[in-house]
Amino acid sequence: MRPSRDGVRTPVTGEGDACIPKLHDIQPPAERALLVGAPRRGTRDAIHVVEHLDELARLADTAGATIVGRLVQQLRTPTPSHYLGKGKVAALGQQAAESGATLVLFDEELSPVQGKNLESALELRVMDRAELILDIFATRARSKEARMEVELAQLEYMLPRLARMWVHLSRIRGGIGLRGPGETQIETDRRMIRTKISRLKRDLADAERHRALLRHGRGRRSIPTAALVGYTNAGKSSLLKAVTRADAFVEDRLFATLDTLTRETDLGGGRRVRLVDTVGFIRKLPHHLVASFGATLEEASGADLLLHVIDASHPQWEEQVTVVDRVLDDLAIDPERVVHVFNKMDLMPDGEAFRDRVAGRFHATACVSAVRRDLGALLAWLHGVTGSGARSPG
Repeated sequence: MRPSRDGVRTPVTGEGDACIPKLHDIQPPAERALLVGAPRRGTRDAIHVVEHLDELARLADTAGATIVGRLVQQLRTPTPSHYLGKGKVAALGQQAAESGATLVLFDEELSPVQGKNLESALELRVMDRAELILDIFATRARSKEARMEVELAQLEYMLPRLARMWVHLSRIRGGIGLRGPGETQIETDRRMIRTKISRLKRDLADAERHRALLRHGRGRRSIPTAALVGYTNAGKSSLLKAVTRADAFVEDRLFATLDTLTRETDLGGGRRVRLVDTVGFIRKLPHHLVASFGATLEEASGADLLLHVIDASHPQWEEQVTVVDRVLDDLAIDPERVVHVFNKMDLMPDGEAFRDRVAGRFHATACVSAVRRDLGALLAWLHGVTGSGARSPG
């Protein structure tokens, strides 16, 4: 430490070096998010509004936000202008000011008009659940194709919301060299976004053809494929890591992994199987994102066996199963190819009773624990699919 001329001692890097103050990493301030749940009165969402806001809080945590408060209102019907009533919008603004919120997150999907009016009334950024999920996907996608799929979904979500998201909406000035159609800047932006959407769709179509060639090549090797699908954070990556001993990224956060991961494993006796870890689903997953993520959906559709991984310890696991099954139905996947794999059985105090309960409800089940490597029931199904096309462990 050396004194400066004003008497302040300044840290130095070493003998003979000039006085160099230490540099401190400057992190952007964390968003302070206020959560809003406004389900329709009498619906299932209204019954589980607390659990749904808990999930929204976990999504916000994944995105890097700090939760500073919650507001709940059950509506008979949303208002076309602000979704909430005028009195509740005023109360929301007061709560946001008192908590120092910098962001308001709605669990319900907002129309472009509702989002714009809420931001004007609150003088804060307002995001709905769909936009938050898209933001998480944008920061966590790693492969080139996944990034293209997320960008396509974001642009399709953004297109009808330009009036709220864009600030340079002034009309282009006329003059020499600038006379002509006189389109507004927002119209220019829309045209540019539509052009980029078309280019991304062409690039993704090329990638789809490439994947088809790869699948054709894999098919000639006669190695069956089992795709892991399920609600986000159900433990799909943990199961893949436990079965294949692969180095898969595992984190106790929603959407910890987004890119499709494929690993082959030897089950013994000369039998091999290919496991594919797909992106997780979630309640109210943006439809643009579902439409864009062709790679994950194709892997699920083309697999010999689908392992629907479920967090048995989650209090809302039945609702999560319904969400995933609805997506699988949309993909026209034969339910006979689906095995419901109940993970995290190590957290279940009544394991045997739970096994009997789910066995009576689903046609094919396996109760396992990736943490304890208790995988016998799952391995039996994998052995079955590597045999003569059998669909059961028997």
